[in-house]
Amino acid sequence: MPGMTDTQTTGSQTTDTQTAGAQTTDVFIDFLCPYAWRGVELAAALRAEGEAFTLRHFSLVQGNHADNAGQATPVWWLTDQPAHEGSEYQRGSLAAFLAAQAAARQGEDAAWAFTLALFRARHEHGQPLTADTIQAAAVQAALDPERFAADLSDDAGLRAALRSDLHDAAEIGVFGTPTFVLPTGEAAYYRFENLTRDPAQARAWWDLYVTVLRDGAGVATIKRARNRPARRA
Repeated sequence: MPGMTDTQTTGSQTTDTQTAGAQTTDVFIDFLCPYAWRGVELAAALRAEGEAFTLRHFSLVQGNHADNAGQATPVWWLTDQPAHEGSEYQRGSLAAFLAAQAAARQGEDAAWAFTLALFRARHEHGQPLTADTIQAAAVQAALDPERFAADLSDDAGLRAALRSDLHDAAEIGVFGTPTFVLPTGEAAYYRFENLTRDPAQARAWWDLYVTVLRDGAGVATIKRARNRPARRA
């Protein structure tokens, strides 16, 4: 399994937990997912141009867990699992999420630098989500190594922060990554087949996404025919 994409539910719900006054777009991500990586790259390009995005976490391992099938709210939580138990994807996903929470304690820019470094290690360079890969991403992101190590040792605090993200994702109805929650509350999963780091291209793709999401037609699903995949450059 080279990457996870979404859970087996078929729809998402709009949340009213964000107010119109909040000027940031939340983006729910999972480091296992190549589409989330592309979404974060696009958001990072727009963020460099002054648009506000906030990184949030959603677990595809949790969403796809058999115990959660058919449940309105999760009964199996990734944050309840011991670090060294479970599948390779469970262990790697949990380690990556907790490390991202630790990186975020050094500020928003640190969180984005670490997130991009870890996504690129996983999906651009094919590295597993291991302690070595996480440490290399922390170095690339120029995190304070002593503070990062100290924050990683706060397992309970990091799990609590992650649990908050997972709870919010459940309330919204997130089922795949990346899911963007606009400042006005609309929320939808956007499966990016292509990667861009170009600000102009990112702006065009983002504007298209927002237009579709807010259009009065109420488009709920766009899914390409199985034998006609997305056209590639």
